[in-house]
Amino acid sequence: MSDPSVSKVEVDLPPAPVEPYDPEQAAIDSTKAPLLDHLIELRRRLLWSLAALAVAFFGCLSVAKEIFGFLVQPLLVAGQNRLIYTQLFEAFFVEVKVALFGAFMLAFPVIATQIWRFIAPGLYSKEKKAVLPFLLATPVFFAGGAAAAYYVAVPVALRFLLGFQGNVGGVEQEAMPAVGNYLDFIMHFMLAFGIAALLPILLMLLERAGLVTLEQMTSVRRYMIVAAFGIAAVATPPDIVSMLLLAVPLCLLYELSLIAIRITRRRRSRVAKD
Repeated sequence: MSDPSVSKVEVDLPPAPVEPYDPEQAAIDSTKAPLLDHLIELRRRLLWSLAALAVAFFGCLSVAKEIFGFLVQPLLVAGQNRLIYTQLFEAFFVEVKVALFGAFMLAFPVIATQIWRFIAPGLYSKEKKAVLPFLLATPVFFAGGAAAAYYVAVPVALRFLLGFQGNVGGVEQEAMPAVGNYLDFIMHFMLAFGIAALLPILLMLLERAGLVTLEQMTSVRRYMIVAAFGIAAVATPPDIVSMLLLAVPLCLLYELSLIAIRITRRRRSRVAKD
């Protein structure tokens, strides 16, 4: 039983604060879905990507000889006009690898679009404006890096490597590259240079997201130079010329990234003041 001598005291609590309405947050909340729905959406995007890759693969397979004929032009420029294959199935698998290589190049814009459509609903409008230009620039920079490898780096490396032919101690030394080895050689070069060309995009995106600062990237410059030579040693054939052909552009791209970040940061500060 309650004690009648104890009086009840009513306390008026302040009302709970009401958060201001945020239309962007409301738009993101409206796109929230259970985990199963996200998995279904991810499966749909993957299927579209695989379909684009499959269509591009069979299209490239029908012209695989023509694509490989384009890829061997640096070898002809370097003075080598003969390729061999030592296994019966090697030439066939070379055509398959050429088709896969070409299919990835052709289907990359579709794959990038599917990735964007999957992650875009969860981003604010400012985040979309920040990420979209980098996403659009990715295939352009990758193609530029691959073109630099094809037209500049590969011919230089081939001239150096094929320069060891000739008479050595009375024995004729002749290079007889196999089709599979040459395809791996040029694919590694083009992929390595294409990915390396994305370095400015990656660094600018990390800086825009606030994960790193310009001062931090400037302070670790010496370590990035060492890392560039390490990456080049792994991604290119085991000779000093090939390594330098990738390591030096990587260092230059890092410096250009710092300059671009400095310019964009000054522009953002002027916009914020206005």
